[in-house]
Amino acid sequence: MSIDLSLDRIQTLSTLLPRYTRSTVHIAGTNGKGSVSAFVSSILKSTNPPLSVGRFNSPHLVTICDCITLNDHHVTPGVYEKTRSSIEDIAKKNALEISNFELLTLTALQIFESAQVDIVVMEVGMGGRLDATNVIPDRCIAVSALTAVDLDHQAFLGNTIAAITREKAAIARKGKPFLLGKQKHPEVMEVCREVVNQAGGVFLEAVRVDKREWDTHIDGPSPGPCSFSSSNFVAPAPQPVSIDLPCFTDTVYTRLPLYGDHQLDNLGLAASIISALVSHPTCSYLNMKGRVTQESVIQGIEQTKWPGRLSFHTVDSSGPEKLIVLADGAHNPASSMTLGRYIRDLLRGSHSKAITLTYILGLSHSPPKTPLQTLSPLLPPDAGDEDVRVKVRIAALNFSPPEGMPWVKSVPPSEIKDAVGSLCPDADLWIGQDNSRQDLPAALKWAAGVNGEHLVILAGSLYLVADFYRLLSH
Repeated sequence: MSIDLSLDRIQTLSTLLPRYTRSTVHIAGTNGKGSVSAFVSSILKSTNPPLSVGRFNSPHLVTICDCITLNDHHVTPGVYEKTRSSIEDIAKKNALEISNFELLTLTALQIFESAQVDIVVMEVGMGGRLDATNVIPDRCIAVSALTAVDLDHQAFLGNTIAAITREKAAIARKGKPFLLGKQKHPEVMEVCREVVNQAGGVFLEAVRVDKREWDTHIDGPSPGPCSFSSSNFVAPAPQPVSIDLPCFTDTVYTRLPLYGDHQLDNLGLAASIISALVSHPTCSYLNMKGRVTQESVIQGIEQTKWPGRLSFHTVDSSGPEKLIVLADGAHNPASSMTLGRYIRDLLRGSHSKAITLTYILGLSHSPPKTPLQTLSPLLPPDAGDEDVRVKVRIAALNFSPPEGMPWVKSVPPSEIKDAVGSLCPDADLWIGQDNSRQDLPAALKWAAGVNGEHLVILAGSLYLVADFYRLLSH
């Protein structure tokens, strides 16, 4: 079944299933939803005594089961298949044809209900107003939130930032807090406030997270600079930050483990969600005050993990030295710009005077977005220092079709070649076959043929990152 945005089918089917009653944090946005949900769930799980937390993210990374987690553990295939099959049987008996994502959403909700988790952190799939996750009853929503909004999925959500914001902000619920994260497009604030007010929600802005200098009394011994030497790889240190939250009288000092300045904004929104759960009057039934402490917030932040988003890995290669791979699911111009800025900051902080950057790229076919639009903010790389010599190599390839998402297609490598050829005409190129799904091992082997400081950047689609993780697991 192709994408057909409507809530009619899923609402009908949900009435035939056990009632969903879990308190839920509902998160929409273009970029950052997954990171925010990871922060929120990690903080909630770090309370004393710990809360049991269900989390739903999409798309899945390696297998369909990693969409649904219980206390950071993926749901088992047995539980997933049993729950999904029972919902499918009910749909068939009642002649209801539902989409794969609707079925996945209901499966997650039923698993969380059966597990009787204390709270659920639910990521919107696409949009908001007509997204399958918006079937959650008003009474269950504790807090709604909106991360950064940008152009993406225009064919379904609209061609302007304002139109897309209206769709995404429509998860607002009457009388419930709605947190807005930091935005680069000024119209998001105005449109979002209007939509939330029309819904009768309580509009709130996320707090700011500030960078600070490393303090040995708070953060421990000072780390050295990062290094991309395969024999002496040193990953970048976590970023020391400070946060002033309405629910606490004192400033929170912690270290941000997820890389990139955009994570400051994601953490600000996540921390604001936690603050609302603790102190907003409509959330008092959750009894979070006293259970969520500054110490549990610090611990939850510092223990947050979110694979596939500016994640470093060392990989055995066909050569004598390991590959250092930075994997990131950047898939649109906004996230490519974020990745490009991070690479610039990495090069500034590494003290390297000569480095090779090998990009391994696979893109989703998603008109009207073009490969050139997605890659222009990323290529050519900005070294941030004219004295740093950067050699660029680029591999273009397909990714494997994601399970349960037949509409997702790879951009042919030959089309990626045309885009990167115009952006980096002097780069060394490796081009995969247009219809091959086995190019990634060969691309990594090609990437290994470099001496000296070398960083491999694997990006362009989360589905390519998923292929990379499947390869690592084997």
